[in-house]
Amino acid sequence: MDPDEQRFRDLRPRQRLTLYRELAVNVVVALLTVALVIVIAVLAAAGTAKLARMDGASYPTALTRAATAFAAVITLASAVTGALTALFT
Repeated sequence: MDPDEQRFRDLRPRQRLTLYRELAVNVVVALLTVALVIVIAVLAAAGTAKLARMDGASYPTALTRAATAFAAVITLASAVTGALTALFT
């Protein structure tokens, strides 16, 4: 038996760990990206509500505008994700 072949056979079990590690990193990156998008959406909603209140809107109106801004940011993020997915696959 070739010594190099034996060495490569010994490395096979370690390759699975690399696959799992890569999968774990991808999951963590996806979760952090989702968390970042949600934080940005909440900040946009809070800013919109504050500006609406400063403009003299009532609390229900400010809350409605904040919800609309939150939904718009989430919709924009999903549209960008869909476009990038279609581009890279």
